[in-house]
Amino acid sequence: MLDLRPNCERCDCDLPPDSVGAMICSFECTFCADCAGRPLQHQCPNGGDELVRRPTRRFDALARFPASTTRVHAAT
Repeated sequence: MLDLRPNCERCDCDLPPDSVGAMICSFECTFCADCAGRPLQHQCPNGGDELVRRPTRRFDALARFPASTTRVHAAT
């Protein structure tokens, strides 16, 4: 199950679980669409993997499996 981290690792903007602007890599590094685009060119700076749109989680599933509240912010 995806961690659904609450923020962009680059700019620290909020990314709620239903955000269609959240991007992830295969290691679940999380970035906003703005940072994933031009600055990162859709490549994760942590491992070089492709950044793709993060799926959203249905409201009823969020009640059983809540999104992470742990913020990860590593200036890149």
